Amino acid sequence: MNRRKFMGLTGAAVLSAGYARGLRISPADGLRAAMDPGWATDPRRPQYHFLPAANWMNDPNAPVYWRGEYHMFCQYNPHAAVWGDMHWAHAVSPDMLHWRQLPVALAPTPGGPDADGCFSGTAVVDGERVGAIYTGVVHVPEAEATLRDGKNSYRETQLLAWADDPHLIHWTKVAEPVVAAPPPGMEVTGFRDPSPWREADGWYMVVGSGVRGKGGAILLYRSSDLTHWEYQHELCNGEALGAAVNPVDSGDMWECPEFFSLGAKHVLIYSTAGKARWMSGELDRQAWRFHPEQHGVLDEDAFYAPKTQRDRDGNRILWGWIPERRPEAEYSAAGWAGLMSLPRVLTLGPDGRLRMRVAPVADALRGAKQELKAGRGARETVRRLTKMTLQGSCGELRCRLRRDAAWSLSLAMANGKDVVTASFDPAMSHALHLNHSVLQLSESGEIELAIYVDGSVAETLVNNEAAVTSRFYYDGNTAPDLALRMNLGAEALHEATIWRMTPISRDRLTS
Repeated sequence: MNRRKFMGLTGAAVLSAGYARGLRISPADGLRAAMDPGWATDPRRPQYHFLPAANWMNDPNAPVYWRGEYHMFCQYNPHAAVWGDMHWAHAVSPDMLHWRQLPVALAPTPGGPDADGCFSGTAVVDGERVGAIYTGVVHVPEAEATLRDGKNSYRETQLLAWADDPHLIHWTKVAEPVVAAPPPGMEVTGFRDPSPWREADGWYMVVGSGVRGKGGAILLYRSSDLTHWEYQHELCNGEALGAAVNPVDSGDMWECPEFFSLGAKHVLIYSTAGKARWMSGELDRQAWRFHPEQHGVLDEDAFYAPKTQRDRDGNRILWGWIPERRPEAEYSAAGWAGLMSLPRVLTLGPDGRLRMRVAPVADALRGAKQELKAGRGARETVRRLTKMTLQGSCGELRCRLRRDAAWSLSLAMANGKDVVTASFDPAMSHALHLNHSVLQLSESGEIELAIYVDGSVAETLVNNEAAVTSRFYYDGNTAPDLALRMNLGAEALHEATIWRMTPISRDRLTS
């Protein structure tokens, strides 16, 4: 489901005093510590990925390492497991793995510029204080709207709030928008998801947008104080691609942008047409123009609206929203929808292309280990594979395979339903078929698959340069065991290792 397919926002204009008093945000336990036992025992609910205790979540917002802790905020509906009435959920972690749920951080202010939703944004550290710059939305007549999706008309403005305490629990909003409207004369197809950063000469910020009839655009702003912003120009833009009612669906609007240096290059990430995308290239600092040289997709399937942060060691960490792939009626009835990806470390390869791997901290969750090392022939490899099982759909699987032989494998349930499939033909040595995608691989040598399975999600990374996150569902109250099968070319398998992953809580509530 597209994050901007609105669900009506019923009740958004009337909030209890426990959620907001004027511009002062009071903590409210929208995360509900006392849970329905059915949610805690749902086998499809992940055991080592982050998600709120209940209800709907989407985009990661403002992840930040602050005073020895990792803070994660995300788009959240405190009332139901469907999109609507966007708040910011909040959780804290010592290691990006084990999370403690905190009260809702930001809620819409009745009559304010975010009365109909606190949309996505970014954390900013300014000396000894932490702020959040985010998009607020209100219903307006169509002629005044920056966002028109065919059903609703919204005005999007960029807002600023400051944390009042070192634990980032209490927040005070700046009364007026820090960017109240798109650049004069620009007919935008969206105006949201601000992402600021500091340079030697002040603050810069990108905002996701699009220009009607011209395509997606990333707008660049500059400020000396985070409050007064001056529009510069388009940092980067695309081309007109289609005529969808919602321009983000066609690729004519780029949302959730982020711009940062990585190695000797600069990287832009953004989301459009259902995919999270990246570009790497050169920044002309005199003209402040970005010149892309390489581009690609961050993840080919259930992964959208990513956000990055620095970890305690200065690594660039990527988080992404993993949406549901089942009917709304099912996830609404389940009482929860969506989850956060595992943290991924971003680097640039020598070819200037983006690389990613699950952060090594995830290794701490590894438990019981099963291992197969080839060398006794294909028949023996197949025999030993039949004894390896990823139990309860909760574990990590790593495989190393040759590139000089054709092979195919699958990770499947006992009923034969595939969770992950992969196949390779040495005649096309830089292409790997994974599920329904064809991944382009730039390196020679072995192919390594790293698959993280958790309840109803499988994050698969290939050679640290391509990723496919998929969802799988099943009936019943027990998560199925999964078996690795070599359907072709068992002799190509060098090594396979399965680890049981330790749950991060006793009751699937991730807290």
